[in-house]
Amino acid sequence: MANTTTGTAKVTLPADDQILITREFAAQRHLVYRAWTTPDLVKRWWAGKRGTVTSAEIDLRVGGQWRYVMTATGGFEVAFHGEYREIVPNERLVNTEVYETPGASDVDAPVVTVTFAESDGRTMVTMLTQTGTKELRDMIIESGMEGGMQESMDALEEVAVSLA
Repeated sequence: MANTTTGTAKVTLPADDQILITREFAAQRHLVYRAWTTPDLVKRWWAGKRGTVTSAEIDLRVGGQWRYVMTATGGFEVAFHGEYREIVPNERLVNTEVYETPGASDVDAPVVTVTFAESDGRTMVTMLTQTGTKELRDMIIESGMEGGMQESMDALEEVAVSLA
């Protein structure tokens, strides 16, 4: 197995309304992208160790929708959805992301730009989230998202490596 990079995602705040996550994966770009965009594979990594993904719907086209639902440890449901705005296969995805909570709206939803860059058979993924406001950015950061994200990224790497 390749040298994996468990728990190495880095979170930075480049602007008042931005969250930047970077992480290297021990897998080729097309494998990481495939794991990121294939519903049955998303079900294997998105929840990390915090629950079970019960639904992963992906309509991978500009204007297409995506929605992930998990039953978290503790029995409650967590869901996110969004719309694809730009797709460059194996290179770049731009989509909105809405955490489904009471009162959540698709209007002014955060926009996430994910890029996949390969070097020497490894893939650097960068996720830039534009939240629109410092308040929303801070709410996301303070939600404890980093722990879950680290677990999800570790599981994503396992899935991508298994595809080789």
